[in-house]
Amino acid sequence: MDPAERDELLSEYGLATRVNEAPLAAVPELSPEPLRNLVELAAELCGVPYGVINVVTSDEQRQVAAVGIDAGICSRQDSMCSKVFLSGESTVVPDASLDPRFAANPFVTGEIAAVRFYASVPLETPSGFVIGSLCVFSDSTAAPSGEQQDMLEILARQAVQLLELQRRTLQLNTALTEVRESNAKLAEFAGRVSHDLRGPLTTMLGYVEMGEDDVDGDHPAAEYFQLIGASGHRMLAMLEDVLSYSRMGGSLQRQHVSLQNVAADVANDLGLSLGPGSALDSEDLKLTVDPGQLRTLLQNLVANAVNYPSPDRELRIRISGISNYHGVTVMVADNGKGIAPEDRQRVLEPLVRLRREGDGQGSGLGLAISRRIAGAHGGVLSLRETPGGGTTAVVSFPADH
Repeated sequence: MDPAERDELLSEYGLATRVNEAPLAAVPELSPEPLRNLVELAAELCGVPYGVINVVTSDEQRQVAAVGIDAGICSRQDSMCSKVFLSGESTVVPDASLDPRFAANPFVTGEIAAVRFYASVPLETPSGFVIGSLCVFSDSTAAPSGEQQDMLEILARQAVQLLELQRRTLQLNTALTEVRESNAKLAEFAGRVSHDLRGPLTTMLGYVEMGEDDVDGDHPAAEYFQLIGASGHRMLAMLEDVLSYSRMGGSLQRQHVSLQNVAADVANDLGLSLGPGSALDSEDLKLTVDPGQLRTLLQNLVANAVNYPSPDRELRIRISGISNYHGVTVMVADNGKGIAPEDRQRVLEPLVRLRREGDGQGSGLGLAISRRIAGAHGGVLSLRETPGGGTTAVVSFPADH
C-alpha cells in the first residue's frame, strides 16, 4: 500500500499521522478509555505487566492505548510490531533476544527497553486494512497457552470493532457538519432571493390594482387583472413564507413565557376567539423559549388546523402541554381532516403539499418552519392522530441545563 494512502485511511479513524497533529486522546469525539480497558484485559490474561495498541503509520508507530507504560511514539523502523503486523498472523515470541527478527531491535537490546516475551495480533479491519497491532510483552520470558493466544485474538477483534465504531462516528459527525453548512447556505440563498423578488412583485401588484381601478368591471381586462392579482398575491405569500423559513431557527432570545399568553396573541393574529367553547382554547404553562419563534410556530400549526377543517364537525383546536425534568412538551390538537400516517413525516419537509380534494392554497412551508423552530430549540416536532379524528402536533422542548 502506498504510504500516503495508508495515512489517509488512518485519518478516517481519527488516528493522527503527523507529529504536529492530535493523537487519539485529543480528538473530542473519541475516547481511548475503551481501548485501554481491552489492553489491560489482554495483559492480565497473559500474566504480563505491559500491553499496548499500536497504530502503524507510514513512518511511525503510535501507541494509542497503553498499560504499564506511558503511551509514546517511535519510528516505524524501531518498532517491533511493524516487522510482523502485516503478516496476517499472530506473533508469539517467548524470548525476543533469541529471535533473529528482534534480537537487534532497540526495544530488545536495552537501548529503549529490554523486552523478552513478546506477543502481537494484527488489527485487521473487515476490508483487509491492517491498522496496527494489539501487543503484550514483558522483560522476562514467558510461554502463553493456546487458550491465552486464542483469547488475545478475540480481544484484538474487539479492538478493531471499537476503532470501526470510532471511524463511523467521525464520518457521521463530518456528514452532519456538512449538512448543517449546506442547509445554512441554502437558507441564506432562499432568504436573499425571496427578499429581492418581493420588491418587484409588490410593485407589479400595485400597478395591477391601479389597472383594476381604471377598468370598468364589465370590461374583459377586469377579469385578467383579477387573475393576475390573485396569482401575484399567492406568489407574494410564498415569498413571505420562504423568507420566514430562511430566518427561523437562527439565534434564539430565550425568555420565560406563558403558553396561554402566546396562544392569545396567535388567536388575535388569526382573528379567532380564545377560550372554552371557542374554536381555539389553550391551557397555561410556563416555558423558556424564544417568544417570537414560539408565536410563529403556534400560528403556523393553528393556521393549518383552520385551513384544513373537517366537513363533518365544527372546528375545535386545543393547545396543551406537560412539563417535567426532561423539559416541556406542547401539543396542538385539532379535529380537522387529519393526515394519513404515511404522509405525516413527508409533510414536515419544505414545500410539500398533499393536494387533496377540497384543500386550500398553501406554500407547503408552515410545518417545515415549525419543525425548524423546534429543532433550533433542541427539540422535535412530530404529528399523530387526534383521538376521534384530526391531527395533533407534538413539539418537545428539552430542559435547559
